[in-house]
Amino acid sequence: MTDRLVSDVTLARTSVESSGMTVRRPIVTIDHVTPANRVARTGPSISVLVSLNFPDMTDPVAELVRRFTSTAIQALDDLGCAWVVVDTSAPLPTVADTLRTEGILVLGGGDIDSEIYGVPGPVPHEYGVDRAADNFSMDVIRGAVDASIPILGVCRGAQLLNLAYGGTLVPDLADWTLHRGSYSAGLFIDEHVVVVEGTRLHEILGTTELTVRSGHHQAVDKVAPGLRLTAVADDGVTEGVEHPSAWAVGVQWHPEDSDGSGTDLDALFGALAEACREASRERGSRGVPR
Repeated sequence: MTDRLVSDVTLARTSVESSGMTVRRPIVTIDHVTPANRVARTGPSISVLVSLNFPDMTDPVAELVRRFTSTAIQALDDLGCAWVVVDTSAPLPTVADTLRTEGILVLGGGDIDSEIYGVPGPVPHEYGVDRAADNFSMDVIRGAVDASIPILGVCRGAQLLNLAYGGTLVPDLADWTLHRGSYSAGLFIDEHVVVVEGTRLHEILGTTELTVRSGHHQAVDKVAPGLRLTAVADDGVTEGVEHPSAWAVGVQWHPEDSDGSGTDLDALFGALAEACREASRERGSRGVPR
């Protein structure tokens, strides 16, 4: 969800004076992304990692965070999942507490600190970097894989999955015309991607080609040694990675963009929920507590 929106807009920093100090109020709150008619769910528990208020957030980006996160949460709610939002821009819980769940969903957000993949920063058009959130999210991803907890990573989440296992990123795409729009015309655009046959992603989507919603200026560069490529754009840019054995799937695009068809959202989130149920049953059969 990151991009050049930091230019041409006024930063949406709302502050108050408290004891002589300037205190920043959250722009996006949990209430903004919670379904209006929420009821208790008995389906698999899923921790949703998202930075609701990453650094340098602008008004337009805050609205995207609200819209995309609420769409994702609503999709989980519709599937009967007992979701909980882990706001990685707030004081962080322990990794162990976050992993007391049956599934992990890592949503989009700010750019990842380029120092993690060996590129001195700041990189061109860098935006919203929060190293603490990066490190925490990667620790959760590795812990989830080790514990056989299914993971779905979206945009930033897919990039974090790749970095967690030693991959790298393109810090700023030289030619981004296939991958994002513009602030004036609309950041998110339709993008054609090709899915690699024989991958988990192909099994989930049931197709080798689809049109998705994208709006990114960074992407996976070197796929991590422990992962495999699952999808590419028409210009060869990586659009998906996954773990070859664990249920850990990452897509660079945004299935939770409500301007999209919703087909990939239903398929991906439905597959995550089912994978959580199956993993929970497997752990139960082995007498392993959740």
